[in-house]
Amino acid sequence: MTKRLEVQFRVEPDGVWQKAKGRDAWALISLVAAGKRGVTPIDTPGPRWSGYVFNLRRMGLIIETIHEAHSGPFPGTHARYVLHSAVSVLERADA
Repeated sequence: MTKRLEVQFRVEPDGVWQKAKGRDAWALISLVAAGKRGVTPIDTPGPRWSGYVFNLRRMGLIIETIHEAHSGPFPGTHARYVLHSAVSVLERADA
């Protein structure tokens, strides 16, 4: 059996302690590490970034979505996600 990643965190200054698990925890760690530059699915590949961000927002985190244009053989737009909430991580349990 594989143990999933778990992160215990809270939104500062007075949020309650919560747990993010699995890919949601991975996304939270990535957002915290990226800081103000944020993350994109191009730079930090993950199959469902929009889903992880949706779940984290439901936990009370403020995450901005910025739509950026890109060129290349398949021009279009991609999302950049920027965490605006101050987050304290109490514990991280890895597999």
